[in-house]
Amino acid sequence: MKKRLIGSIVAAVIMIPTAAFAAPPLIELITRTPMTAKQVKMDAVGQAALEKLYRSYPETKSFEIIDASQIGGDPANASQGRAIQTSIVLQEKGAHGKKIRLDLNGITGEIEHVNQENWEPQEKPVISLTNQEIKSKVDDLINKLYGSSSKYECNMEPMQKPDQKTFILNYTEKGSTTPFYQALVQGNTISVSLIGGGPAPSVEGFFTTNGKSDYTADAFLNDEKLFSLLHMSPADLKQELAKGASVVEIAASKKISKQQVMDIIATTQAKKQIQADPHGGATHDDRTLEQLKRILEPKVLKVIEHKTETPW
Repeated sequence: MKKRLIGSIVAAVIMIPTAAFAAPPLIELITRTPMTAKQVKMDAVGQAALEKLYRSYPETKSFEIIDASQIGGDPANASQGRAIQTSIVLQEKGAHGKKIRLDLNGITGEIEHVNQENWEPQEKPVISLTNQEIKSKVDDLINKLYGSSSKYECNMEPMQKPDQKTFILNYTEKGSTTPFYQALVQGNTISVSLIGGGPAPSVEGFFTTNGKSDYTADAFLNDEKLFSLLHMSPADLKQELAKGASVVEIAASKKISKQQVMDIIATTQAKKQIQADPHGGATHDDRTLEQLKRILEPKVLKVIEHKTETPW
């Protein structure tokens, strides 16, 4: 497996791990609806997540919900439709109290991302532990909130961050090229994202950074309908991007609008999210599809306007 920080989308659309670890993810640029602690506990997805958290870490029953919000839906009126994502932050009392954030898929109920802060003493943060101890801490988080980590092969490596010691851990199923879980450890924080595993995209590295493949856009640009719209093969698109053009510019040269490109990609990714619903309840829900597309558009725009070798 190529050693890299996967830039795919957790549960198909919501999180972009590369952004989540280095800066606020693009999803944070979208208006969120605040929730009260009472609304979290009345929300089916939020309630189920809290119950799992309390079973896994009984001490969190005494933690206070210090922040909560939704994207899509209306916490005060459940009849308006399900939220696309629900986020909950809990913290114990004290200036350096333990804190945990859960980002939940509003359709599937899955924990897409968990962020655990200050669970080690301030004088000996998690990043100061031995490699084996760090892996053990990450294993424990995965085992308690997701399932057994022992069936996955784990690759742990340092990231080149001059300002802060950082490790990335990829948990991969045998035969898969994409991690099922991906963890980042820095300071006194452990972040775990549910990637979902699976084969590598048909074409990898549409963009490069410092001469190396940058994988953040592959999940969006490996889209058969996009290739059909542009009348290009994946290899041809990659070759044109390598010359320094953006997807938007390539489309414009073919008299295809930015909106057409954005609609194609957003629709594909939104449908993947709906199909991930284990109950199938949203399969034919046009309102949910449109909500997802609107949420995706800022991220899609970021990708299709990007040029190789430039900072994200």
